[in-house]
Amino acid sequence: MQAMVLRARSTPLLLEERPDPQPGPGQIRVRVEACAVCRTDLHVIDGELPDIRYPIVPGHEIVGMVDLLGSGVSSPAIGQRVGVAWLAKTCGQCEYCRSNRENLCDAPEFTGYSRDGGFATHVIAEAAFAIPLQNFAEPAKAAPLLCAGLIGWRSLLAAGEARTIGLFGFGAAAHIIAQVCRWQGRRIFAFTRTADLAGQDFARSQGAHWAGSSLDAPPEELDAAIIFAPAGELVPAALKAVKKGAIVVCGGIHMSDIPSFPYQILWGERRVVSVANLTRSDAAGFLPIVHQARIQTSITRYPLHAANEAVRNLREGRLQGAAVLVPE
Repeated sequence: MQAMVLRARSTPLLLEERPDPQPGPGQIRVRVEACAVCRTDLHVIDGELPDIRYPIVPGHEIVGMVDLLGSGVSSPAIGQRVGVAWLAKTCGQCEYCRSNRENLCDAPEFTGYSRDGGFATHVIAEAAFAIPLQNFAEPAKAAPLLCAGLIGWRSLLAAGEARTIGLFGFGAAAHIIAQVCRWQGRRIFAFTRTADLAGQDFARSQGAHWAGSSLDAPPEELDAAIIFAPAGELVPAALKAVKKGAIVVCGGIHMSDIPSFPYQILWGERRVVSVANLTRSDAAGFLPIVHQARIQTSITRYPLHAANEAVRNLREGRLQGAAVLVPE
């Protein structure tokens, strides 16, 4: 197999030849058809997350075909298309797992972070955590759904019944969830980097009612805001944009420090909450909606060996939608 490997913090990924991995008990081997590049991959590459196990193969938005089963596995079957997402395994025993909150597990494993991920031709996954994707015929188009889509969906659920929603950072997650909101009859207000006129045009093309920079005030107070960009200074900006009783959802796994802000913009029973990881139930709830709402992901394809280029373009804000690695 081939893999793009991170051997140290903030170093380029290296293309390596490795022996084909063998699944253990309860595991499957997946031949990777596509793996999207997530902002969390940047946090791994830049060493912004704790306890990274080097060397590591990043990537956790994986679509592929099962090609080998470990002992004790009967489903999914060989030849079945599955998704492999961020949450790779949970302990099943802690208070969070026992109360249907596996995203908060005390002893989890994460794809592309604590175990090798999908910037490769093959990946090992737990059979119980593989997501069925039989109804998704285009692997590259489906790949961003496995994190950008699922985290966006979980963040939208946290926003409740809000009818007007601000999306701060209009990248892979926002462009998917904006389409969901349009289908649901909600209105989206998109906030991009300063002077990112192309990004604002892209947001409008995905159904945004209004688009401007994160320094702009929206034309009306919002019911909720979701922050996808890893910029702590957006928390006060979002609080200023929402009305009393509204919620601000932080959808990323990592964010720069939140600066101090006057209590007045939090007062009025405004709330700030975070979304942590995802669950298999999120996938079961969201993926049928992809078909019902006719969600179309906007992607830029890269060959596996061009992973560093894809990462660089994501970091520099050159993408509209998601970058997707496609093994040759």
